[in-house]
Amino acid sequence: MQNNLALISLPKIRSNAQKIAAAAGGAPLYAVVKDDAYGHGAAEVALALEEQVHGFAVATADEGAALRVAGITKDILVLTPALTEEEALRACAYGLVLTVSSLAVLRVLFRARERFGLSPRAHLAVNTGMNRYGLRPERAGYACRAAAEGGIAIEGVYSHLYAPEVRAARDRQAELFRAACGRVREYFPRAERHLSATGGILAGGEYRFDAVRSGIALYGYLPRGFEGALRLSPAMKVYSHVAQSGTFTGGGVGYAAAERGYGALTTLRLGYGDGFFRAGGLGGVGKLCMDAFIREGGGKFGQRRLVLADAEEYARAHGTIAYEVLCRIGGRAEKRYER
Repeated sequence: MQNNLALISLPKIRSNAQKIAAAAGGAPLYAVVKDDAYGHGAAEVALALEEQVHGFAVATADEGAALRVAGITKDILVLTPALTEEEALRACAYGLVLTVSSLAVLRVLFRARERFGLSPRAHLAVNTGMNRYGLRPERAGYACRAAAEGGIAIEGVYSHLYAPEVRAARDRQAELFRAACGRVREYFPRAERHLSATGGILAGGEYRFDAVRSGIALYGYLPRGFEGALRLSPAMKVYSHVAQSGTFTGGGVGYAAAERGYGALTTLRLGYGDGFFRAGGLGGVGKLCMDAFIREGGGKFGQRRLVLADAEEYARAHGTIAYEVLCRIGGRAEKRYER
């Protein structure tokens, strides 16, 4: 196998979950394992966390179905709204909790209920400022009345803080969320309220409501504005193979002119298709060259070398966030787990 090796520590993920749960003051925790648990392997991560958490959140019904097949029994909230009746059927068949983010989505669920005889469970998504998904807060009551009349159980209501590090922004969103929750609970008095992801958890207790969600912190990283707020451990290390070791010849390194003459050079088998950025930034010489990366010095043919231990550091070097780096690099790598 020439794929890179992602060595993933499940004990570190469990420890990170324990720390974020403590920071949440005991509020029930949804573990966000969408996008294959940010590249860490959703089934393995969910199985490792199921005894610690209140439930799970995924992006799509297919992701949720895969967790059920793996043996997960706790609630799984699908954050992306169902676009078709068939998608709603698939979610209900696997006992997933759907998101109602608009009246159009609610109509999809009505049609699915009538066509397939379903009894959908759902949380209502409210748009308090992120403008990604969700009903306007003033429409929450109307949607809940329609849901109640149409046989859709709204078991929860949630939103998402777009700038949890900015107090004025999060306070305005929390105010709109409280108002929407009041409207929801007129029709569904026991609806679970959750606003905070990792940043909101760390922003303070007034944003935690009945439950919280955490994604990136589980894997050892914190969102912008909360650096150093918790001592977490990155759970993934990535290794690549030495594919060649030799002596510098001519005047180039990959698709670039060499800045100087070198002695020994080692080629590692990693590139764009493995999720790494062409600009490099891994302590090498020049840029990545398709499926190869060059470092100065010698190396033993076939040996594994550590190429990534801190996704945040690599992300900063490329103007992005750890989430993108982990998803890109973890996607193609062979995964092995420390248990």
